Amino acid sequence: MQSDNFLVVGLGNPGERYARTRHNLGAMAVKALADRLGWPFKRGWRIKGKVASGLIGEKKLHLLLPTTYMNLSGQAVGRAVRNYSVPVENTLVVVDDVYLKLGVLRLKVQGGTGGHNGLKSVQGALRTTEYPRLRMGVGGESLPEMALEDYVLGDFSKEEQQRLPSLLERSLDVILSWMTQGIEPATQLATTNEKD
Repeated sequence: MQSDNFLVVGLGNPGERYARTRHNLGAMAVKALADRLGWPFKRGWRIKGKVASGLIGEKKLHLLLPTTYMNLSGQAVGRAVRNYSVPVENTLVVVDDVYLKLGVLRLKVQGGTGGHNGLKSVQGALRTTEYPRLRMGVGGESLPEMALEDYVLGDFSKEEQQRLPSLLERSLDVILSWMTQGIEPATQLATTNEKD
């Protein structure tokens, strides 16, 4: 039976120190979606995250920002899936990807973690790799000479910050398309108007 319950998770690290870092792009997108919808986040103590919920048409959507650190994100995701009775296939994880250039979006219904600690934690909690994820590129023309951890935990440059609003708007359109129209139209939309 098809469920009308959906969950969208924005991965990131809590606290002001990490708020504008590349590693928090997933959380930025989900916050922007809540702003667009006019939904306030509330603390979900049992879930280990902040949650905003509402209806899109006749479908119930829950937005989740884990309040754990990135490598423990699965704790919040697992609890939210159980608490809100959301099927795994209706659980979309929005995450940064250092191996994609800034401006690139990739929507997939399953896959590996790509070495991403947040996805490793989610995969462990859900006990499957078959959950949708929206990867948002944060990489440059080539990977930096610094350690990847230092790069993703660094703030966006001024030039990158100028590109963020349009990237976030595109990601919100993809998320809503995934929920309302399905994976194929949303996947196509993700690659439309891509910046090279």
